[in-house]
Amino acid sequence: MSFIKKSADITPVIDTVFTVVSAATKAKQEHGIEKVCDATIGSLYGEDGQIVALKSVYDNYDTIPSRMKAKYAGGFKGNENYREAMAKWVLRDNVHLPHSVIATPGGTGAVNLTIDLMLETGQTLVIPQVAWGSYAVMANNKGLQVEKYELFEEDHFHLNSFKEVCSKVIKQQHKLVVVINDPCHNPTGYSMTHQEWQAVIDYLNELSQEGEVVVLNDIAYLDYSFQRERARDYMQVFNTINNKVLVVVAFSCSKALTSYGLRCGAAIILGKEKEAVQVCEDCYAKAARAIWSNVNNSAMENFVGVTQNRYEEYMAEKEGYIQLLEKRSSIVLQEAKECGLALYPFTEGFFVTVKLPDNQTRDKYHELLCKNLIFTVKVNLGVRVGICSLNIEKCYGLAKRLKDILSEVES
Repeated sequence: MSFIKKSADITPVIDTVFTVVSAATKAKQEHGIEKVCDATIGSLYGEDGQIVALKSVYDNYDTIPSRMKAKYAGGFKGNENYREAMAKWVLRDNVHLPHSVIATPGGTGAVNLTIDLMLETGQTLVIPQVAWGSYAVMANNKGLQVEKYELFEEDHFHLNSFKEVCSKVIKQQHKLVVVINDPCHNPTGYSMTHQEWQAVIDYLNELSQEGEVVVLNDIAYLDYSFQRERARDYMQVFNTINNKVLVVVAFSCSKALTSYGLRCGAAIILGKEKEAVQVCEDCYAKAARAIWSNVNNSAMENFVGVTQNRYEEYMAEKEGYIQLLEKRSSIVLQEAKECGLALYPFTEGFFVTVKLPDNQTRDKYHELLCKNLIFTVKVNLGVRVGICSLNIEKCYGLAKRLKDILSEVES
């Protein structure tokens, strides 16, 4: 007997990430940390093998009074100072459109709420072919279908595939909601160029003759872009949207502030017309009230304090870890080139991904990697390697090991 509604998917969730994380943890206990390459973790780790907790962030958090931490937030939309600080932090001087900010529990909350509010049951969400697995899980949980566009054509964004899939979907349902995880795409580490973004927006403006278009831009890893302050420049293209295109930017404090467990983020709604943005704001606020009531008050206060009062300290501290990510990725990329290991195009970010022809090969490869004490995360048509959590010593020689094990699978 089941008391759950009949339309619900009652298949137990299998979290492949945490399953392999557990296997990696067990392997480290049995074989020792030095013999295990644990590339499963999606959080930033230092060279000491410990999770990074930025001093500038947590020194500020410790100054927040206990009663401030205990309080409810100032409203369902989030504290006003947080909403203002978030808009300034994300958009800078790049976007000059009517906008609104809704506080959410992590970037996940922003993505989930947008998918839920923008599509009717049975409609289709468009996502990249190689993507964060939770997009599809969220869609399925809300009774939605999924269509996937190929992310790459050789070493650049596959604009033609993007156009083909988006055109197909909007002709079917006269509404398009498309996810673009950029910059620092999870799991490949690719970032689109300004020209690629402009081509996307130009096409979506044209396509909007068929119906409303919503671009969900997931920027979870934005603040660790190797482009530093120029990482937000692509957002200038959002100013060219027409009145039938809406952009929702999903921001994550988890990555930006190394506060993964202190769930806080935002949905930043951008539209051509103020009235359309206001309608969205009202609906997001109502949904937030019904689902989580309000976002962690101290997390919002901490974001404001760090970005406004400890800016220089925070930026300098974060810069050291961006340089570390650059060093780690350069080692893996250079050695992959030398040994012929095929990776998806990488620009910047937390991950690199081994490119595989099909998921059957992927499964065999992943299993053999685990047997060789190299723990990675399976994604569609590849395995994700978290360079964010590997110290430099473990980056050396990794590509060759990955290539050799793949050759065993292919032989």
